[in-house]
Amino acid sequence: MSKTSAGNFFEDFRIGQKIRHATPRTVTSGDVALYTALFGGRIAFASSDEFARSAGLAAAPVDDLLAFHVVFGKTVPDVSLNAVANLGYAGGRFLAPVFPGDTLSAMSEVIGLKENSNRQTGIVTVHSTGVNQRGETVVDYRRWVMVKKRDAASPAPAEVTPVLPDAVTAAELVVPDGLTLAGYDTAQAGSPYLWDDYAIGEQIDHVDGMTIEEAEHMMATRLWQNTARVHFNQHSEGQGRFGRRLIYGGHIISLARALSFNGLANAFKLAAINGGRHTNPTFAGDTIYAWSEVLDKAALPGRDDLGALRLRLVALKNRDASGFPLKAEGGKDYDPAVVLDFDLWALMPRRRS
Repeated sequence: MSKTSAGNFFEDFRIGQKIRHATPRTVTSGDVALYTALFGGRIAFASSDEFARSAGLAAAPVDDLLAFHVVFGKTVPDVSLNAVANLGYAGGRFLAPVFPGDTLSAMSEVIGLKENSNRQTGIVTVHSTGVNQRGETVVDYRRWVMVKKRDAASPAPAEVTPVLPDAVTAAELVVPDGLTLAGYDTAQAGSPYLWDDYAIGEQIDHVDGMTIEEAEHMMATRLWQNTARVHFNQHSEGQGRFGRRLIYGGHIISLARALSFNGLANAFKLAAINGGRHTNPTFAGDTIYAWSEVLDKAALPGRDDLGALRLRLVALKNRDASGFPLKAEGGKDYDPAVVLDFDLWALMPRRRS
């Protein structure tokens, strides 16, 4: 009997299946430093212990997406080792801040299955949660992924299409315990613009671009212990449809989030992922740009110092964001330059009267 694992193929999944993922991961200050080196994020709340303490926290929490990547990476060997592509996200929430020293583990439940018409692949939808060493849920999300079949002739499981939320409601957003913004320093944060200064429908060109280097995306993939072959195995992917490794979609999310600092510097914390799609592949050598649109604004109950912005964050490859490109001519498909269409809630200080 083989003692190695080839990962799960589409026909191995069952509705209601619960998977406890291996390898808990203790987050360290080294992870924080390397995350900054990879993406260049400048949000003061996650960069400075003193800034975070002035906002009522014991220390600076790690970037929300760093926590997301750690949890996501745990799920890959069981959910998407044999993936063709990670397709999208829905109903995600950041529930408790993560600090260096916290240990994260993950589990997933299979909530959707659909074989594709080519019978070579199928769509698997999972509900994944990440918890810390105290059993507190830190991140909770749904994602769907296209997974290869082991045998095209094998019978498909019964099709189940899960009902996914269109968005996380403002009432479901969680504010970290103890957070207070009475002494929030906009000069240190890097921008004078607060929640009150943004209008629904406003579009923001984040201006800057960042080129993906081969070594960076490989380092990031290993950092999150993401074992999907499409990201790290050039020997196998050199024989695939693209002839090269795909960039991990989370790498693009983090790049776009870091780029969005220029225009949204005070969007200091992600609160939810309403939805998201990786719309076109990216490769080493591509340059990423980003733009955002304010989709909605929400005041938070009992808070006069804090509000939430619902943002559409769009990432582009090898094309700047001037003109805010999204759909191709005709309006049905995405523009070929668009690689990410991400819908999120972010917390931002309000201007107090």
